[in-house]
Formats: sequence, structure tokens, C-alpha cells
Amino acid sequence: MRRFEDRTVVVTGGGGGIGGATCMRLAAEGARVAVLDLDPAAAAAVVERIRAAGGQAEAFGCDIAQRADVDAAVAATVQQLGPIDVLVNNAGWDVFRPFLKTDPELWRRIIDVNLVGALHMHHAVLPGMVERKRGRVVNVSSDAARAGSSGEAVYAACKAGLVALSKTLAREHSRHGITFNVVCPGPTDTRLFADYRQGAGNPDKLLAAFEQSIPLGRIGRPDDLPGAILFFASDDAAFVTGQVLSVSGGLTMNG
Repeated sequence: MRRFEDRTVVVTGGGGGIGGATCMRLAAEGARVAVLDLDPAAAAAVVERIRAAGGQAEAFGCDIAQRADVDAAVAATVQQLGPIDVLVNNAGWDVFRPFLKTDPELWRRIIDVNLVGALHMHHAVLPGMVERKRGRVVNVSSDAARAGSSGEAVYAACKAGLVALSKTLAREHSRHGITFNVVCPGPTDTRLFADYRQGAGNPDKLLAAFEQSIPLGRIGRPDDLPGAILFFASDDAAFVTGQVLSVSGGLTMNG
């Protein structure tokens, strides 16, 4: 099935674990993929893999916390790949530290990437979708937004803000044929989770505790996420908007 034939999709944080896996799946289903990442080399590596598999993609180095970077990347995407049909806001960053051991400078850095960066992307991409009266936006939040997570207070607040933003924009832009939905990963084997483990006193004990607490018996893998993301991004979810889905192996169960 090639649900994204002739569609242009932007993925932020596309050079990372979840982002890279999502870009690969999108390309395999026919999308023209704009891989945006703070690390241009990581973005380029994903594009190389996509092209080797016969897909179409372009890499763009982009600091989503900087509006000028976002505007340049969006303009280049439209010029090289065509009008943007789908936006996947996947980029994220955190430092794992108890709240009272953080400071305003760190707060600003976390907020800039996880919330302000997403605001920049929405603000840059939505006008084109509104003009064409169609579009899909999938925001990758975190189960930290729904259940909290020790050592991630500011990150969790940002990700909760992303959920509220998605629901609000879903209401504002329903008349334009644009849907907004949210995927919330649980603990997933990414670089971010590796950093989280290293911040613990006993990384192996922490991993074992997570595995024991997850009903499906393991932490997530990057390849566990694209299915949910692509569903929300596709016409299969044409009548779904303002919804939040946890992909956590059952660690959190919300209804």
C-alpha cells in the first residue's frame, strides 16, 4: 500500500531513531520526505537510506528553535518537493534532572526545542495547508505529558502543551480540512532514553524496572512508532482529529 503517493511530508527530528524510522516508512509508502534535523549529517544519512531503497527525500539542517531556520527549510521543501501535505513534529530534547536542580536557562532551552520549535513549524506550514484546504499534522508528544515523569518536569510541561495546542488547532482549522492528532511514545530505545538511563544511578536497574512495569514486557523500539504516526497522517484517519494515542506497550492506559 502506498498511501502517500504524490504527497510531501515534513518530519522534524528526522535524523533520530523515531524520526528516521518514520521517514523510511513514509518514503516506502510513496511520500516525498523532507528530513529536518539539527544534525545535517544525521538527516543526510536517513536520506541516503531512503534513496538507496528507491524513495525520494531531501535533507535540511534546521534548528527549529530558530524561526529563520524554519522558514528557510519550509521554503526549500516547497521548492524542491512541492507543497506540504503532512507535517510530523517529532523533534525533542531534554536533560534529565530533578526540577529543583534545574535553572531558568535550562528551562528556556528545553522549551525552545519542545514547544517553541513546534509553534514555529505550525506557524510556517499551516498557511499553505489553509490555502489548499487540506492537510495532516501529527505531533509526537510523550506519555510524560499524560502521566508525568520524574526528572522531566519542564519537558513534560512542554509535551502537555503540545497536546493542548493540537486540540485547539484541531478546532480552529477543522473548517479548512486540516486534522491534528498526537502520538505519545512511552519509554523507547532512542538516544534520549539512553541519556535518561545514564542520568540514573543504576542504568541497568532502571531498564529492568521499566521492562517489568510495561505489560508487553519490553521498552519500545523506534520501529514501533511509525504505524501510529502514519495512520494519523493518512486518509485512513480523515475523520479523526484532536485525538491522543499512547504507544507505550500498555504502560499507560487512558480511555
